[in-house]
Amino acid sequence: MPQSGRVGYGVLSFFSGIGVLDLGFENAGFRTWMASELYRPFADGYAYARACMGRQLPVRGMYTGNFEGFLDDGWRRLSLLSAIGEVREECGLAGFIGGPPCPDFSIAGRQAGVDGINGRLTQRYADLICAVQPDFFVFENVAGLWTGKHLEFYVRIRRQLGQAGYHITDKLLNTIQYGVPQDRQRVLVIGLRERSFPSGAAEAAAAVFPWESGASAIDMRAVAWPSSDPFVEEGERPLPPGVPERLTVEWWFRRNRVDQHDNAGHSFQPRSALERFRSIREGDTAGKSFKRLHRWRYSPTAAYGNNEVHLHPYRPRRISAAEAMAIQSLPRSFALPHGMSLSDMFKAVGNAVPLLFAEAIAGTLRSTLDAARAPDAAAAKRALPASRCRASNGSAARP
Repeated sequence: MPQSGRVGYGVLSFFSGIGVLDLGFENAGFRTWMASELYRPFADGYAYARACMGRQLPVRGMYTGNFEGFLDDGWRRLSLLSAIGEVREECGLAGFIGGPPCPDFSIAGRQAGVDGINGRLTQRYADLICAVQPDFFVFENVAGLWTGKHLEFYVRIRRQLGQAGYHITDKLLNTIQYGVPQDRQRVLVIGLRERSFPSGAAEAAAAVFPWESGASAIDMRAVAWPSSDPFVEEGERPLPPGVPERLTVEWWFRRNRVDQHDNAGHSFQPRSALERFRSIREGDTAGKSFKRLHRWRYSPTAAYGNNEVHLHPYRPRRISAAEAMAIQSLPRSFALPHGMSLSDMFKAVGNAVPLLFAEAIAGTLRSTLDAARAPDAAAAKRALPASRCRASNGSAARP
């Protein structure tokens, strides 16, 4: 069992991208020990954003080699085991966090599943957890992992993780319930290693994990969200009655002062589509490609690939990188390097876990770990239902 006298938590981050999930965990009191990102522009963006915010890099820095080296290369695996040992010595418990690339499971993606180039990394992430046994793990992926032909694969890796000694809790959540101005469903899977906690405590904690503890009490379906209005360039439009302002695109644009942001000028500007941009109503997101955001509504999922184009509510252009970051609930101080390509900027931002969502999940996990490690945590086992029901596997209502 890890050092019982330590009360902190350290995480090793995989598929780190520009580091938004890591930032959310740090804001909740975790310490990032190592990050891992193969794609160099994203790794550079990670470092640049941290410098802009005055944040230090992870203790062991950024690993930019192939993630699978931790499984296939003996020296690399020993290095990872050494890092886990350091975290346990300094912090008490060591966890893995990460969301393997998801286009192969996405409903809007290629649907290649585990056989896809990216899809296989989900299996490899599970294999790595089983091989090196962190004390806990967090796995994030698209809702498509729980649909159709992919569900069988998910059930298989869930069983694999359980057989490796982890008690699992999982749920389908929508980030808008956590203060993010975005309709974005994600599967979250958390595992607690039996041997890392007092007897019975990990099982009890996973069984009653309070997923909704950081969620809003607002019934999104009861809100009279505006549908669409005529596009008026630079036009004014008042906030409709009853609409929660903090969940709207405009509130976040103003909060982040996006017009003055360091990445305000970073947007695609195809001149040939200018008239088409003007023809789409504010709030019309029904099209397969061009979707105009409504200033007083949440955004569709921040997915800037597959020919999906998000237009500014009252300007005849695509949204800027600064505006995309606001939709992901990032702070104004978070910025990306000017030398980064526009494609990489938008892909990195769209791939990220929204910050407020990451913070909420991390905060709930921290409280759960605290309770599970308490001296009398074993008593929690007595609170388990006699049926030893599996951890929650529900779905959040779409707004």
